[in-house]
Amino acid sequence: MFTGLVEALGVLVAKERRGPGARLSIRCPFDPIVMGESIACDGVCLTVDAIEGQVFVADASAETLARTTLGSLAIGAEIHLERALALGQRFGGHIVSGHVDGVAELVRLEPLGEAMRLHFKVPASLLPYVTEKGSITLAGVSLTVNGVAEDVLSLVVVPRTQKWTKLAKARVGDRFNVEVDVLARYVERLLHHRGNSPAEAPSESGDEAWLTRLGKAGYL
Repeated sequence: MFTGLVEALGVLVAKERRGPGARLSIRCPFDPIVMGESIACDGVCLTVDAIEGQVFVADASAETLARTTLGSLAIGAEIHLERALALGQRFGGHIVSGHVDGVAELVRLEPLGEAMRLHFKVPASLLPYVTEKGSITLAGVSLTVNGVAEDVLSLVVVPRTQKWTKLAKARVGDRFNVEVDVLARYVERLLHHRGNSPAEAPSESGDEAWLTRLGKAGYL
C-alpha cells in the first residue's frame, strides 16, 4: 500500500526482455534497498528481486508492460519512486494500491502563477471513478481533481510537487499511468451487487432506504 507521495526520482538503467515480460533495472537513492520489498515505480507496484549497489532489479509481466507506461520507457528515463507505507507512518496523499487502471495523455497545460494547471484525457472506462475534488494517482503522484469535462480532467500542480516530481517537465502528448481512487471502485461494486441480500442494487427512488439496509447488514 502506498500514499502517492513521491519520495525520490529513479532512473531506468537497463531493460532486459524475458519472453513477453521484462526485467527492469532502476537506479534508486533509497538506503537501504531491501530484497523483496515493494516499490511503486511511476505508480506501478514492483517487487525488488535483486540488488546491485544502488540499483534494484524487478520483473514486469507482459500485462504490466502492455497496460502501463513502463513498456515504452527509454533507458535513462526518470521514474517516480515510493516505498510501501510503514505501519504508524503519517498518512499523506490517499490510499494507493500500485495497481494501474489505465493510461492518461496530457492534452493541455497552462501556467497558474507559480503553479501549473494540467489537463489529461483519460480512458472512458475510468470516467465513472473520477469526480471533482476527488483523488487520483498519475505516475504514482497523489493529486486532487479540480474539474472534469467530458473525457478530460484538470488538476493543479503546486510548486513543491513540481520540484519533487517530473510533472514540471511534462509536455503535451506525454502519457501517465492512472490509478483511480480505490474507494470509488468499492462503491461501484456495492451499487452493482446482485442477489438475495440487503446489498441488492436500489431503484432510483430507493437509494436512501437501500443504504440504510446496507448499514444494518454490516456492509457499510
